[in-house]
Amino acid sequence: MQNRPRSGGGRSRFRFPTAILLTCAALGVAGGILLAPANWISTLLFLGLPFVSVGLAGLWLLPSVIALRLLQRPLVGLLVGLLAGLVIVPFSGYGFSSVATNVWWAAFTELPFLFVLWRYWGTWLHYLGAAIVGIVYPILAWTSFNLGTFDLGLQITFFAITLASCLGGTALGILIADRLRRAGVGARLPR
Repeated sequence: MQNRPRSGGGRSRFRFPTAILLTCAALGVAGGILLAPANWISTLLFLGLPFVSVGLAGLWLLPSVIALRLLQRPLVGLLVGLLAGLVIVPFSGYGFSSVATNVWWAAFTELPFLFVLWRYWGTWLHYLGAAIVGIVYPILAWTSFNLGTFDLGLQITFFAITLASCLGGTALGILIADRLRRAGVGARLPR
């Protein structure tokens, strides 16, 4: 059964063998363990130190970037984001909206690969997703952070911190995934 050729053309890329699902589950739980305290820290910092709070934004990209880099399979970034969100629900003051938040961040890690239909896994695509969310997030959170009350220099600084955090979180995710692969994790998973 293992040597059976794949059928179904492109659809085989969207199948999730048990090994892939278990790897995603492990990454999702690890991501949730990381994001549960980060969620509380970010919430507390939001009130008085919004610029420090947004400096943690890249952490929400980390689990999905690791999954996409390690497994190089369609939709694993979203799956890991979903699982990480489910893990933090009982520890978050936001309940199930934490799931939506994690899936939202994970969507940006997956988006560049969607545009190439998951046929190319270049490193720069990870950074493209990080750059997009690093720009989109401050725009969408403009009112929440009350950015209109800051002068232009501080607004630019806010965007720069968000972008740097997202790019840094992505770089860390790539590093972790590459180290996991060198250690043998994901090396034998079906492609």
